[in-house]
Parts: sequence; C-alpha cells; structure tokens
Amino acid sequence: MLVGPWSLEVAQHIPGVDHVIACPFTWFDRKPKGSPVQPYRLLIEESKRIRALGFDLAINMRFDFWWGALLAYLADIPVRLGYGVPECRPFLTQALPYESGRHEALQDLSLIEAISDCAEDNLSLEFRTTDDEERFADEWLASIDAPGHLMAIHPGAGAAVKLWPSERYVQVVDKLLNDYGATVILTGSKEERSLIEEISGKSRHPLKILIGASLGELAAVLKRCSLAIGSDSGVLHLGVAVGTPTLHLYGPVSADTFGPWGNEARHRVITSPYPCVPCNVLDYSPTELAAHRCMAAIKTESVLDEVTQMLKETKVAHRN
Repeated sequence: MLVGPWSLEVAQHIPGVDHVIACPFTWFDRKPKGSPVQPYRLLIEESKRIRALGFDLAINMRFDFWWGALLAYLADIPVRLGYGVPECRPFLTQALPYESGRHEALQDLSLIEAISDCAEDNLSLEFRTTDDEERFADEWLASIDAPGHLMAIHPGAGAAVKLWPSERYVQVVDKLLNDYGATVILTGSKEERSLIEEISGKSRHPLKILIGASLGELAAVLKRCSLAIGSDSGVLHLGVAVGTPTLHLYGPVSADTFGPWGNEARHRVITSPYPCVPCNVLDYSPTELAAHRCMAAIKTESVLDEVTQMLKETKVAHRN
C-alpha cells in the first residue's frame, strides 16, 4: 500500500498487507501551499523510487487523483487500473466508470473485482490490534477504575465545519451517566486537548479522558465499549472496524458516499436537516464558519433518541 504518512498506522494494521510505503502526497497534507513546482519535483522523485520496486499492477483508488495515476505511469507499472475520469484516463491501461453518489467502499471494490474474485457481501472493515495494544487497553482501563458499560465520545473531526457544538456533547454525556451509569471516555488527539477539556469542564460528572493514544491503542479501547459517538471522523470508522456499535453525526459530507461501512443496525447516522446538505465543502476559513451551522442543526434530542434505541437493542440496561 502506498499511503500518506498520516495513514501509515492504519495501513500497518490491515490484515493481508505485505508492505506499506509512505508518500507525502501533494495537496493532502493540510499544509500551506509551497512552490508550484514542488508537486512535480516530488512526482519525479517518487516515480524513480516506485519504478525500482518493480510492481506489476497499480490501483489508483481515489477517483480524481490524477497525480497518483501519473505516478504509476511514470513508474512504468505495466497494468494501471483506476476510474475513467478525464484527468486520470490518459495514464491508465484499464479504466472503470465512477458512479457519483455510490459509497466509496463499493466504488473501490469494483476496481478489485476487475482483477480478482471477491464476495462483496462478506467484506467488512478490519483493523487488527497487537498484543501490546490490547495490554495497553486492559491496563489503562484498570487504572481509571471504570465501572459499568464503557461508552466513548470522540468530538473531534478533520475540519472545523464538521464539529458538533461542545455543549450538546455535554448533554449527551450527562444523560449516559445519569440513565445508564456508564463510564464515558472522551477521546482525542493532542491537538484536540482544548476541545476535550472544554467538554469535560462543562459536565456535571467526572469523565475519563484518553488523549494522544496511538490508533492501535485507541482501537483496543474502543473494542471494549458498548457504543462510540462522534461526528464524521476517521476514529468513528475505526470503531466500525473493531466491531463497536457507532453513531455518526454528519453535516457537510455525504453519508451515502462516506458513511460507515457495516451493518446499518449497529452503525447509524444522523444527518443535518439543512437543505444544502451535503455540500462536501470543508475548507471554510474561521471567519466563514459562523455562516455554516449545519452541524448545530442536529438536535440533542435526536442524538439521545438514537442512543436510547441503540443501547436497548444491544441490551445495555437503563439504570431506572
């Protein structure tokens, strides 16, 4: 697998992957734009590195990623498979149609099916944790004295416009603690510490906080939870991959295309009622965010109703 450095840890936990290569793909690193020639300098350097590895086949899984398709072409990989969109088609030896609005997992499975047999109905997300990561989860949970059912809330997201208001999370947290006697774990990266502390500080109850754990450690903790709640983020997909029931809050991004890939009864979505949803636009400036309140339109009551139903179906007892 050829992935960005930001996805390296995910790729290393996928069963069946023999080797992982990192490439800081241009335009996806969320850094300020540099020199206009930098993307092409990187392209030449990477094509030499990839060519030396002697691959027989390349699959370009992002439909509009012409840079990746061109990389495979310049690396002299003989079979180059991807989507037949105009910007990629010239660099491919085999191109399949891209169907707008179809789930991205199904799109990519169609590429795999073009070269091999796979039973689509039996495929699911999988993230394999190590013994050390499982041990971390056991030891960390023992250290925080976590009675009752464990429930995780991950309030962060990759874009500010995807964040649900922190005071709404506080209402959900307090409900889980009052009605189910749950141990609620707030999770986040080091960069999300202020958001985590804001929610924890507003709650009427002491909360358990897990900040800065590796993805594998976080996955091992999520495996032990009865429910994980959060906005559209990679961590909620991680919850799906380890089998934890999940509730995803979606605003600007299409849940039909990028929503949870799994049993709909166990992995549910609440979508903003705004008529402009989904716009699939994420790069609003801080001054523009106030005008884009689609996530705030998701009511606390809607989330609590869904949580109640999910916990009932997974047989988590209401303490009253």
